[in-house]
Formats: sequence, C-alpha cells, structure tokens
Amino acid sequence: MKEISCKLLVIGAGPGGYVCAIRAGQLGIDTVIVERSKPGGTCLNVGCIPSKALIHAADEFDKVRHMAGDKAMFGIRVQQPTLDLAATMDWKDGIVDRLNLGVTGLLQKAKVKILEGTAKFRDGKTVLVETETGSQIVRAENIVIATGSAPVELPVLPFGGVVLSSADVLSLREVPRKLVVVGGGYIGLELGTAFAKMGAEVTIVEATEQILPHYDAELVKPVVKRLAELGVNVLVGAKAEGLDDQETGLVISDGGENQRTLPADKILVTVGRRPCTEGLGLEELDLDMAGRFVRIDERCRTSMRGIYAIGDVTGEPMLAHRAMAQGEMVADIIAGGRRVWDKRCIPAVCFTDPEVVSAGLSPAEARAQSIDVKIGQFPFSANGRAMTMAAESGFVRIVARADNHLVLGIQAVGSGVSELSSAFALAIEMGARLEDIAGTIHAHPTRSEAFQEAAFKALGHGLHM
Repeated sequence: MKEISCKLLVIGAGPGGYVCAIRAGQLGIDTVIVERSKPGGTCLNVGCIPSKALIHAADEFDKVRHMAGDKAMFGIRVQQPTLDLAATMDWKDGIVDRLNLGVTGLLQKAKVKILEGTAKFRDGKTVLVETETGSQIVRAENIVIATGSAPVELPVLPFGGVVLSSADVLSLREVPRKLVVVGGGYIGLELGTAFAKMGAEVTIVEATEQILPHYDAELVKPVVKRLAELGVNVLVGAKAEGLDDQETGLVISDGGENQRTLPADKILVTVGRRPCTEGLGLEELDLDMAGRFVRIDERCRTSMRGIYAIGDVTGEPMLAHRAMAQGEMVADIIAGGRRVWDKRCIPAVCFTDPEVVSAGLSPAEARAQSIDVKIGQFPFSANGRAMTMAAESGFVRIVARADNHLVLGIQAVGSGVSELSSAFALAIEMGARLEDIAGTIHAHPTRSEAFQEAAFKALGHGLHM
C-alpha cells in the first residue's frame, strides 16, 4: 500500500476545499487534496453554477416568448420560439467542464497533489484513500474536512423515478409538463421559477405559512407577485405525504386529515441539505459535534489538534462564499498566520425573479436586539435604469442605528440586485454610516443609485421621491 506524507491534507475539493488547497500551495505548504468526484464540489457541478446557467437560459427564453406575436416587447417582434432543453443542458455542461478544468489547473499551478478517491480517517493524522488504482495512506500534520453537503431525502419521497433531487433536475433532457416542487426555500423557488419560464406547469408546496421563510415578508412580496404572473401555483401550510398509488401525483395535506393529490410528471424535493460525513470514519476520531455538524471555533479548529473543518459540514449558513473565506483563512493559519473569523456579515442571495439579497440585520432582527433604528427604502420604480430595462419591481432598504447612523443591514429585492451584494457587504464590513453611502457618488444611470437614495431617505432628505 502506497504512503504519502504532507503538511496539509484537504478532504473535499468543493469551493472551500480547493480554495484552501490553492492558498496553502501558494504559501509553500506541501498540500494534498482528495476528491471522490470532479473538482468544484456541489456548487460547481450540480449546484450554484449549473443552476444559474439554467436560470439565465430560462430568463432569455421567457423574454423572447414575450416578443412573439402581437406582444412586441420593446418594439421587437419575433416568431414563436421553441426550447431544446437537451441543447440547453449541453451548453450548461460545457460551462461546468470549463470550470472543472480551471480548478484543476489552479491546483496544479499551486503544486497541490490531487488524489481522486474516497477518504476515510484511520486516526487524527492518518487517512486511507481508496482510488481506482488501489489504496493509499496519507499521513498529514494538518487535515481540513471540507466534504460539503447533500440534499435531504424525505422518507415519504425517496429520490428515484419521478422524485428528483436538486442535482437530478439539472440533468433533465425535456421540460416536464407538470412539475411539483416540495419546499419553498431558495433552491426550490429558483429552479421552479426557471422551469415555469421554460413552459412547465409548476406548483410549489411549502409547509410553513410563507415561501422563502428565512426572509422577511416585505422582501418576499415581489417574488410572490411574479410567481403569480408566471402562473406558478403556490401552496403554503401544505405538507407532502407521499406519492399516490399510481406514482403520477403527490399527495398533500393541510397538516390534518384533509388530503388531495397534485398531478405531477416530476416531483422536485428541496427541503434542505445535510452534511456529508457518512463513510468518512469520524467514529475513529474524538470530535465535538453540533448535532450532525462538526463543531468549530473562530479559527475553524475542531476539538482535535491539527484537524480543521470548513463549509457546509460545519453548519449554517451553507453558502459557497462562506466556505471559500474559511478555506483561505485556514490556509493562512496553518502557514503561521494570526487569523480569526470576525466577519460582520455574510451576504445571502436568492436568484429568484426578482432576485433577493440580504446582508447584515433586518429591521426585525435589529429591533429584537433592542436597537433603535433608522430605515431608508427606495423603490426601483423611481430608478431610471430599472425603468429602461423594464425591471421596476422591488427596492433597496438600509437599516442603521438611530444614534450614530452606523449601517447594520442592507436588503434588496429586484432584477439584478445580486450584483449589488458585494457593495452591501463592503459597507457593513467597513463600518460605513449613512453619510458615507449618501456621500459616495454613484454612477448614473445605474440600479446602484437606489442604494444611495435609500441612505438619503434614512437621513430624512430623499431626493428622487
């Protein structure tokens, strides 16, 4: 059996793992990374990237459909378009392949040794890796667990047949006539909206009383309105009970005895994600756990010396950019740097139509901490750039302390607001005050002007409304 010794072993080549390995290699650390599938993890292969490609294709198809016949959107008139989903999926796969090669190239450039296989702990310094060519032992001074997460499977709706996971749906070659989405969180709504634009008859089934339950109701309202315009049927307070006897529909209930069946060609289940720790051999270690997740401190250290954990395997928020930031930090720490996780906010983006962004505290969260706040909100219906793009739905909102105007949170809902998320996060991280945002010249005409206008409004002198 072959043996390898290194200073750092990274288990998992998702966003957190490959960033950690690349940074470690740049710092001159002898690094090995193990990945059982393709580099990039869920995000690149069956998550963030392919889903956004599909969402964009759906958006473009929907725009063209609205130019067909007598509609003449923007004065443009076209023939009735058709969608070849198989060709769309091939285009999406091409993007994923290019990024796979890019990640591999970056790892190689950083002189990281890549092992394709499955890792299992033997002890806190030794890992067995099963590869296609045989078993290898890796002995490492430091180990980073970056194994990510996988879709949660409902006992009453196991994946297979007509029941799809968020990964499965990204491989469909035809648009289903009737699609039922179980779970009204961001994954279910992003994919459900995309398929509705591609022509599917979509129903969203959500157990709570609001879709996007982790966002405040004001942010969700424009999304609900758009779903209705797209013909999406939204059922809240509804529980999935399982397939009907013919496996041609989903049985739902209102939580009581009242049941009915929703006809479905495909059922997409998006009710959350679970950490990927099975088969990793964690039973051979003495790690403190937080439920199913690995417990870490402010330096991503676990309870065992020399073992770190990053990304989804450590719990919420399960976001690729959080994992990347953790991975970069851990590499610096292993190289001898003095780093600590002290982020003021981690922006969250929902790529629905319209998009939703949340960074920092919402008004309710700030008030729950007994903070007296000033709130400024500016609608895109008063923004020139939004008007020129026929995208007037939504707004930008700033939450600041009433006493010193320190910005505590920024939220937005609207077309393309995901691209404002970095500006929102930067303002909070840099300790900006309302006067800083209001006093910064924002280019005209852009959607970003709504950010400045929201600050003016919070200061009591809104200019354009």
